[in-house]
Amino acid sequence: MIPASFDYVKASSADEAISLISEHGDEAKLLAGGHSLIPMMKLRLAVPSVLVDIAGVRDLSHVEDRGDHIAIGALAKHRSIETSELLIAQCPMLAHVASKVGDPQVRHRGTIGGSLAHSDPASDLPAAVLALGGSLIVQGPNGQREIAATDFFTGYFESALAEDEMLTEVKVPKSPGTNWNYQKFNRRAQDWAIVGVAAAQVDGAMQVSLVNMGSTPLRATAVETALASGASAAEAADEAANGTEAPTDLNASPEYRAHLARVLTKRALEASGVE
Repeated sequence: MIPASFDYVKASSADEAISLISEHGDEAKLLAGGHSLIPMMKLRLAVPSVLVDIAGVRDLSHVEDRGDHIAIGALAKHRSIETSELLIAQCPMLAHVASKVGDPQVRHRGTIGGSLAHSDPASDLPAAVLALGGSLIVQGPNGQREIAATDFFTGYFESALAEDEMLTEVKVPKSPGTNWNYQKFNRRAQDWAIVGVAAAQVDGAMQVSLVNMGSTPLRATAVETALASGASAAEAADEAANGTEAPTDLNASPEYRAHLARVLTKRALEASGVE
């Protein structure tokens, strides 16, 4: 449980952090809240030779109204998102899901950017951003680019981020007054989800995403297709596990996770007003 040795550098700006990770390539890792990276380092599942601390970069913690969407800095902490009056009014599902991350200690330290960039299929916030149709702004030596959440998660703990890029901002559409719901099944309140389901109405259609039902956070496309064809909540929920590859671990078998996905999807859809 002791990490391999590494060098530590504290960046004062996003540009400095990008310069450092560009210099060191895949030997460098960005450190924000550290709740995902440090445990992996202790187990030597991650062995960076350089840690670039970005926790003190002050211009990446914003939650701002940008007209048709809300812009959230990558270093905005879960607690800030949970309690943001702007998000509670304009994108309430994201604020609610942030309140379900870990425990108060984790939420006061962990960041939305770290949660998304880590690309853990068992995380809550990636599912919420997927269901909301959000996008992510990443920055590298060649400037910025915007990546749709549906294209961001590419594999187990892997994302579309290049080695010399960092996630700087998350964009989510405003959704005041629309129907949404988040269902999370876990053993203890602060645990990772054994299975989770996020459902949100976007442009008149229901979008559904799944937690811990594959190697990445993913949209439940079979459910969405069924709903678009006029299926009821129960009928659409029966499709929840289709096209997924649920993992097996000490908490649940793939078959049990498939059952949970169907049950939780039905609950989420019904709570979102789908009959």
